[in-house]
Amino acid sequence: MKVLVLGARGMLGRELVQAFSDEEVAAWDKEEIDITKEDEVRKKIVGEGVDLIVNVAADTDVDGAELHRERAFAVNEIGVKNVAMAAKDMEARMVHFSTDYVFPGDREDGYEENDPPGPAINVYGESKLAGERALIEVGPEFYLIRTAWLYGQGGKNFVDTMLKLSETNEELKVVNDQEGSPTYAVDLAAATRELMMGKYDPGIYHQVNAGQTSRYDLAREIFKQAGIEIQVEPVSSQEFERLAKRPAFSRLNNTKGPLLRDWREALGEYINIKIQMTKSK
Repeated sequence: MKVLVLGARGMLGRELVQAFSDEEVAAWDKEEIDITKEDEVRKKIVGEGVDLIVNVAADTDVDGAELHRERAFAVNEIGVKNVAMAAKDMEARMVHFSTDYVFPGDREDGYEENDPPGPAINVYGESKLAGERALIEVGPEFYLIRTAWLYGQGGKNFVDTMLKLSETNEELKVVNDQEGSPTYAVDLAAATRELMMGKYDPGIYHQVNAGQTSRYDLAREIFKQAGIEIQVEPVSSQEFERLAKRPAFSRLNNTKGPLLRDWREALGEYINIKIQMTKSK
């Protein structure tokens, strides 16, 4: 099987390239292709002749999207549409990744795959929802995977931010009114591979590590597992104002896909890797 990973040098893209390493993999990022340009996408992807397109390319700057709406929609909607059309032309399967932010975050018990998304409460979420709709409208054979609170090597994420801030602070304030499912990029990539190789039909999947937590409790667990003594103070989102509003409850319920391990176990593995990397320097 020939696999094309778009967004291959990002946090999740790197893990996906590794997950499919026993297949023939083409790893492209923005230096190799501009997915917002329809003609370029058709020419390059159709010319590559692949069986599976895994699209991780996205504008993930949540706050920046509030200031640059056109840019967010160009990548997260138009780009997805362009890739989907190429996949359909080639009769190739397509994996596309979306986010918990397509939901408004008003359900404490979380969202299942068949729950209708929207309305999103920030521009990033709106652009990702538009991308989902474009994918469905074009209609290649697709696997739409929603995930949340992603962390891993090689990209900006909450876990790394907390560890970095702990180096120069004795006390941190973290919001305690946002609930979600922290997800390890390594586990998500492995689950994506399983979706493609197992007996799973095309459609929408929620792939997150099991369980849920608040940003505040996640921070406390990070420091506990890292052996860092630091005071963590809970605050409301109103006290920690940002450009883009965040969903209060963005738990994604996995009712049909591969089951990922508990978020605490996955976090512990990642932190141990970070500790070993620090010691080896």
